[in-house]
Amino acid sequence: MPKYIPPEQPKAMQVFDIVFIVVAIFVALWLPLKLGLAGVSKAIDKIDNPTWESLGQNPTMVGFWEKLGYNPATAHDIIQNKFHYTWDITTLLVMVVVVVGYFIFLFRASDKEYREVIDEKFGDKK
Repeated sequence: MPKYIPPEQPKAMQVFDIVFIVVAIFVALWLPLKLGLAGVSKAIDKIDNPTWESLGQNPTMVGFWEKLGYNPATAHDIIQNKFHYTWDITTLLVMVVVVVGYFIFLFRASDKEYREVIDEKFGDKK
């Protein structure tokens, strides 16, 4: 049985693959932020004339805040800066379609390449 020799890819195409993957990862992480789909749901819940009690701080927490030099007015924005998690069915369905579509593509592409490797190694027996 002859030793399997995989097909070689030119160096320029290897560099292209690397650059393409890095750009794709960057766009996949950056684009949702730019479109406002992720990471922008933080909002400060305003409380007029904040007190430690209205900020939901217990005496232990108050002690630590005061050791750090904060009072209720200066700690207000830090404490009230909360992530408001919201979702809707449309966004969920779009995400499900994207994930399922990706896995279908992945399985089909893997199946095709797996069959090509088998054909390269075991095909054309004459």
